[in-house]
Amino acid sequence: MPIRVEDIIKLLCTLSENKKMKAAVKHSGKGALVTGAAAFMGGLMGGPAGLAVGGAIGGLLGAWMTSGQFQPVPQILMELPPAEKRKLYNEVLAIIGHLDWTDAVQLFRLVMGSTTLQEQLLAVLVGYLTKKLQAQIRYDD
Repeated sequence: MPIRVEDIIKLLCTLSENKKMKAAVKHSGKGALVTGAAAFMGGLMGGPAGLAVGGAIGGLLGAWMTSGQFQPVPQILMELPPAEKRKLYNEVLAIIGHLDWTDAVQLFRLVMGSTTLQEQLLAVLVGYLTKKLQAQIRYDD
């Protein structure tokens, strides 16, 4: 039976919530912009030495800004754009496509009753978060 993208996202939210997963998505573009701006300002104010000092200070500030705050993975999943949700959906279907279910509730029961399926789906989710979003994963216990 076809299942909606939102149902798969809710399933992944439930799994990640059970594992108390949090992720910090890095914003490297913002950090590079801050580093470059600080180096530029340092160069304007202090010449070559100012450029070096501004670059160093900007690099530290950029690293601090992009370290990312950890957010619950379900929150990140719900905020994904539709195209990204669809990509994740397709990856999950490759794992659960062989299962026989009649509705989303039955699919949830099948997955929640199988440690193997849960581990496979969590592996897909972690892979997606780390590779596509360059996120850092943390488990709060």
